[in-house]
Amino acid sequence: MALTEDPRTAPSIRWGILGAGGIAAAFAEAVRSSTRAPIVAVGSRDRTRSERFATAHGIPTTHVGYRDLVEDPQVDAVYVATPHSEHREHALLAIAAGKHVLVEKAFTRNAAEAEEVFEAARAAGVFVMEAMWTRFLPHVAAVHQVIDSGEIGEVVAVHADHGQYFPFDPSHRLYDPALAGGALLDLGVYPVAFAQDFLGVPTQVRAVGALTETGVDGQLAIVLSYGDRTQAALTTTLWAKTPTTAAISGTEGSITIEGSFYAPTSFRVSRRDGRSWTFDQPVQHGLQYEAAEVARRVAEGATESPRMTWADTLGVLRTMDEVRAQVGVVYPGE
Repeated sequence: MALTEDPRTAPSIRWGILGAGGIAAAFAEAVRSSTRAPIVAVGSRDRTRSERFATAHGIPTTHVGYRDLVEDPQVDAVYVATPHSEHREHALLAIAAGKHVLVEKAFTRNAAEAEEVFEAARAAGVFVMEAMWTRFLPHVAAVHQVIDSGEIGEVVAVHADHGQYFPFDPSHRLYDPALAGGALLDLGVYPVAFAQDFLGVPTQVRAVGALTETGVDGQLAIVLSYGDRTQAALTTTLWAKTPTTAAISGTEGSITIEGSFYAPTSFRVSRRDGRSWTFDQPVQHGLQYEAAEVARRVAEGATESPRMTWADTLGVLRTMDEVRAQVGVVYPGE
């Protein structure tokens, strides 16, 4: 079964990393070990943190603050890895400097902020993409092949969950409304984007949830409807490590994706006629696939990716906006 293209075959592009946290470290390791692209600079508000990050990942240039990073002439593309609350500001900063941008998910706090970023990118003629790495992983490409071949028939149901345990700490970014905390934007974005990848934009959104003491969503159950008979049932929580599995069920069979469904993993196809088989082709890391996508699209002069379009990002954010509206989560400044 054909997989996605080898990230090492993508053109070289010079990366600057904006933010020096955990996801930035994972991205740096994946790019350094599994692509041809160099990471030439990192920027953080904290000099010591920036220097430690650069040393750990072999990055030659450090910047204190983000403006110097985005204006660094060495940098072709900026990876934004700051909290959700800052994505809009930092993406616009990079776009204003003429840089291509990869923005961690959730792309922004809401759809209105995303529209502002995309309008700026359109005017500047630069590439922008949400870093929904799952879209570019080999097992997801293989799942699409199975569905497109008709092997499980008409898809009628999608199930996906993503829960991780975080002890309550009002200063932690996931519990802080000012940092756009909560389960949905950090964890639930994966099930929502997964459902959209296979079913499109829902015709109806229904959500129930429980809030934390700080007023962000701690746990959610979401049902998305697509016409008369197709649904997605999605859950997310900050209060438990869940199986993080996903399943796509059709009239002729089903696909069960092992946890973590959003990271490189395996899946099993089980048909109604009794036949079954397993896809299991391990890859290391995973974030290199989205980085390679940016490099390929920039090389061809595109401003968006056909696998993670601006419309895709807006669709996911509009769904999450509706979920938050139904459970009563509003961030400061919205």
